[in-house]
Amino acid sequence: MDMHEQEFSLEENFARLEEMIEKLSEDDLPLEEAFRAYSQGMAILKQCDAQIDRVEKQVLKLTEEGCLEVFENGEQ
Repeated sequence: MDMHEQEFSLEENFARLEEMIEKLSEDDLPLEEAFRAYSQGMAILKQCDAQIDRVEKQVLKLTEEGCLEVFENGEQ
């Protein structure tokens, strides 16, 4: 991650992606700005993917005794 990039929450990143999609939908958007918005959108999408991966690794599993445990490192 670039030093100037801020870590946004997943919800904030989804909102930022929506803004990029709206910007790219503009008919009069110059080509250079469209490429810049596309690149920024792809970087945000990459952050979302990493955030979702982190959440998936923290999924809770139900034990035989009915207790919830953190599902870690692919252990079952």
